Amino acid sequence: MRIAIAGGGLGGLTLARILHRHGIGAVVYEREAGRSARSQGGSLDLHPESGQRALADAGLAGRFRSTARPEGEEHRILDPAGRVLVHHTPRPGSFDGRPEIDRAALRDLLLDSVPGDAVAWRHRLVAATPRPGGGFELAFDGGDRAGCDLLVGADGARSAVRSLLTDAPLSCVAVLVELSIRDADRRHPDLAELVGPGNLWCIGVSRILAAQRLGDGSIRVGISLPADDLPADDLPADDLPAEDLGADDLPAEDLGADDRLHTYRSKPALLELFDGWDPALTALIEAGDGPTMRRIEAMPTGTRWAHRPGVTLIGDAAHLMPPVGEGANQAMLDGAELAAALAAGPADPDAAIRTYEEAMFTRIHPIAEMSARVQAMMLSPTAADDIVRFFTRPAEPAAAG
Repeated sequence: MRIAIAGGGLGGLTLARILHRHGIGAVVYEREAGRSARSQGGSLDLHPESGQRALADAGLAGRFRSTARPEGEEHRILDPAGRVLVHHTPRPGSFDGRPEIDRAALRDLLLDSVPGDAVAWRHRLVAATPRPGGGFELAFDGGDRAGCDLLVGADGARSAVRSLLTDAPLSCVAVLVELSIRDADRRHPDLAELVGPGNLWCIGVSRILAAQRLGDGSIRVGISLPADDLPADDLPADDLPAEDLGADDLPAEDLGADDRLHTYRSKPALLELFDGWDPALTALIEAGDGPTMRRIEAMPTGTRWAHRPGVTLIGDAAHLMPPVGEGANQAMLDGAELAAALAAGPADPDAAIRTYEEAMFTRIHPIAEMSARVQAMMLSPTAADDIVRFFTRPAEPAAAG
């Protein structure tokens, strides 16, 4: 059985790694020229029940712990005046929660765990044509072709494989403006202290100014605005999953010379959005390099498709959600669960795909609904009060029995 995985992100690589552990070969077709071809974005918090579970199935839990940053789980939420509304501090050195790891480091960990010939770089899938005897003929940008018996779409928000299974539309849910502060401890020690080792959210009326510390000492700054604040159809779309306010995983892209967006590409115009805010907070904008802008998209909650032999989807290709911290975790868990199903039933891969898809649809539906609610809440006029209630709500009582 020849397995082709379109997309070498975290979900596709997790799938390839676990299949390899079970002695099942697969080729990952990745559009990038190599692992260092472009920035992989910021930092992710890996959840015990999803991302960390997938790494355990991949036999990589130990290597993850040697790379991750438990202190990166620290999270503060401030109001525009700089008052602290919520401050979460993890237990020092503990991996019990959701430790942070830079996306590039996590991807390298997965790449290093698969055979050297398992990833075909410079292979962007442009078409998959069903073959009369089953499987697909794959066509790549540049003219290369390949065949497979099983095709897995792990190719993100703008998946080329998705159209084989569903025509679910994408909708814009937010606009993101990003900046970067390099070498923050040396160049801007006051901002480094403000952000701390983890995440900082400054929440106003229908807008958020967020900052996140990365393992290389830089700070990613993200400004999240409602989708109707800018002509979003003219913005480049994401093709990598997004996490934590959408300020984590997005590749740098240039907008070109669209004069209608010129206003929001200048720091003075961005600072006007935060007129009246504490200058200690808006200093994050003044110190940042950039900005770059893009739209954040999502698929309809509850998207499903009828099973089709020989093809399935994982990650953002299957369930693109608003960027509130679940995307990478669920993509990795998708890869782990699909690999487990295929390993358990290699003689009947279509039955394995059915098993995976039904479990994935059931698992993802409440997570997608929660993600949509949180996204809407974060950019609402009452966001500060709503988010404080969300983060300080009492824990639900344990089920009896």
